[in-house]
Amino acid sequence: MSWLTPFEREALLLSLKVALVAVAIILPPGLATAWLLARRDFRGKSLVDGLVHLPLVLPPVVVGYVLLVLMGRNGPVGGWLHDVFGVTFAFDWKGAAIASAVVAFPLLVRAVRLSIETVDRGLEDAARTLGAGPWRAFFTVTLPLAAPGVLAGALLAFARSLSEFGATITFVSNIPGRTQTLPLALYSLTQSPDGGHGAFRLCVIAVVVALGALVASESLARRLARRLGQGARDA
Repeated sequence: MSWLTPFEREALLLSLKVALVAVAIILPPGLATAWLLARRDFRGKSLVDGLVHLPLVLPPVVVGYVLLVLMGRNGPVGGWLHDVFGVTFAFDWKGAAIASAVVAFPLLVRAVRLSIETVDRGLEDAARTLGAGPWRAFFTVTLPLAAPGVLAGALLAFARSLSEFGATITFVSNIPGRTQTLPLALYSLTQSPDGGHGAFRLCVIAVVVALGALVASESLARRLARRLGQGARDA
């Protein structure tokens, strides 16, 4: 990264850290939610599905404001976390990870759900008849077969987290070195009279990183799908 300026390097590294943490936060609940929506019928399923996808249609500023109200120092959740554990999310990079996780969660769930729905239920039933419990059947049959979708969803969520702006700036503000991710740094430069060149460089960096994540997602998903297909044929 020697070709990056300190300002660009700081914003890029913070963005990567926030995106990685965001994906780590949403992966376990995302898998559980996707399985629930794909494999179970229950009263209120449409409502749950709507709530999961709500961040996709809400203005990101609304998402950020709700997070600020709930998880700010004076919020019911944020105040309790600060008083009990001394953890603060508002105006901190951890809050940026939470905001990115919320907006990326629907993309992960949708990709994983579609992948789980393609898994033959007969294979799961066969594992159950051989003595596997629900959890063992999921981890030994469903999850490996749905792995391409899980990988694609995780990388798509990572790319979305890299680009998050509205919820982040509303929840954690735009503090250099603490919450100023790549999109926020780009926004700051566009507000500066002499920031045109720097804004263009950050724009190129953002495009390259996001495109790289999407290409990697497609490539890895196809490679994993081929390996699973080869393994099924060998079996």
